[in-house]
Formats: sequence, structure tokens, C-alpha cells
Amino acid sequence: MLDALSPITDERLLSPIHHADDAGAVRLGDGRVLLATTDFFTPVVDDPGDYGRIAAVNALSDIYAMGAEPLGALNIACYPDSDYPLEYLIRVLRGGQEKMAEAGVLLLGGHTVTDVEFKYGLAVFAICPEEGLWTNSGALPGDFIALTKPLGSGILATALKAANLSADGLARLVAVAVRLNGYAADVMRPLGPRAVTDVTGFGLVGHALEVGRNSGVRLEISLDDLPLVSPEVLEQAEEGMKPGGLFNNVKAYADEVTVGEGASKQLVHLAHDPQTSGGLLFFDSATKWEAYERAFAAAGEPLWRIGQVQKGKGMYLF
Repeated sequence: MLDALSPITDERLLSPIHHADDAGAVRLGDGRVLLATTDFFTPVVDDPGDYGRIAAVNALSDIYAMGAEPLGALNIACYPDSDYPLEYLIRVLRGGQEKMAEAGVLLLGGHTVTDVEFKYGLAVFAICPEEGLWTNSGALPGDFIALTKPLGSGILATALKAANLSADGLARLVAVAVRLNGYAADVMRPLGPRAVTDVTGFGLVGHALEVGRNSGVRLEISLDDLPLVSPEVLEQAEEGMKPGGLFNNVKAYADEVTVGEGASKQLVHLAHDPQTSGGLLFFDSATKWEAYERAFAAAGEPLWRIGQVQKGKGMYLF
């Protein structure tokens, strides 16, 4: 699809579309960069307020993944008015506004259309100094790979749709999905990570491979070190509660991924699970790992070391 579009070679553009950065970045000519991104999706939970919170946090995440603080946002809503009462839409918008307020983001307005299926999200922008910009390239052999949120939200959301998810599983899913990545980004910023992205629809594997390709390196991921949103994740996976996007990701990245002998099928699938409002995935020198551990612990933010960077290309799951 992107190959059908004409390339843009303007020197102001810092994020060519084929580079798959988390947000578009444009030089303003005064040492600052304008960042813009958008994301919206259909409901992933039943409660409209939680849906609004999750969708807003998910959209804001792309700005945090670029090292910036989101400044303003526009609501995007597709509303099937014959199927949902107006109160549902209002509660969704209130949920989104709640998380924007927590993030210090100004709600500037938005646009609503009627549609056959409900969708909600944000268009978000920010301004930051070019020297502080993070991108999804720059990882080097010897770097660690770390993650700031656990995995499995796609599997749990599928179980929820099948009425197969426990109340505890739902509570854990929502708690992780509504957590702003700004808190983790604030911890990372003084330490200056080499490469950063967030984990969303392409799963851990897909988003990590974007960094690997852009950096010209091979990634090794320890499956046993992958954190779980809930202990229920692997049980649900065993029962077949896997979203279609998971299998699409397995197929899409098969040529670049090598799986170690004896690796757990469910953990391999977990690594491909499409995440909604997933965490930040970042890369930096192994000599700085203890500094990150101390900083995250002091801030009360979760952090997991899940792999390392090597010479070569592709990914090895072991």
C-alpha cells in the first residue's frame, strides 16, 4: 500500500513513511520538531469509560515513544447512532478526556461521523527539541532490550469477547491498558535510550523488528522473560483465545523470525500478540542497565529486560 504512494523527499521531514516511526516528525526550522500521530479502534472492553481511557492512552503513546510530551489532541469518533445511545458516546469521550487531563494534554475539538461500527481515538500533536527526539533506529550489538508493560492484552480481549475472561483478568487488562506511557518515558529521558518504540498491533515481534531493520542488527528475545498482563494469559492461549491479528503477525514475520528448539508455542504466540495500549520497548547499552533498574525502581515503574542485540539481521526467539 505504501509503495503505491509517491516518496516525500522534503528535508524538513524527519520520519519518512517507510521508516515506520511512531509519529510523524517535521522540522520547524528553529531547532524544534512538530510531531503528529493518530490512532483509533473499535471497543476492546464493554465499559464505555474504560474504552475511552484505553483509546486515548493508546494514541498518546506514540508521542511518548518519540521522547516528547503530548501537547494537544483532537477526538475522532465514528458513531452508529442507531445501535448505541448518545450516553455511550458521552461516556467514551469523558473517559478519553480524563486521561488527556492526567497527561496535561489540551482537548482542541474533534470530528464525529456516523458509521456502522463504533470507533474512537485521537489525533495528537507535540513540539519538542530535535536533539531530544527518540526514533526506532540506532540499536547496537551488545545493547539490552527492555519493556515497560506486560504482554497478552490481545489474548485477554479475545477471551472477553468470548465471555471467557475472569473478573480479575479483566481488571488486570484494564489497569495495564489505561496506564500512561508518559511515566516510563519520564524515567527514561534523562538516561537517553538509543532506540524506542511502543508495542501495539504488530505485537512485540513486529515492532521490535522495525527497530532491528532500521538499525541493521539481529534481536534475541528470551521467551521465558516475557511479562504477562495476567497469569490467565497462557491459560486463555491454550484454550485458543487468540485474535486473528496474532496469526496475521506470525505469517507476516515468519521469514525474519527463527524459533529455538523446544520453545513454547504459547510464548511464541504471546510474542506475536497484538497489543492495545502496550508498553514502551527500548534499547540501550548493557553498561547502563543497572542505572535504568535503579531509576525505574525509584519511580515505582515496572521494567523487564527481555533480550539483547547482536550482529546480523532478523530475530531469534528462544
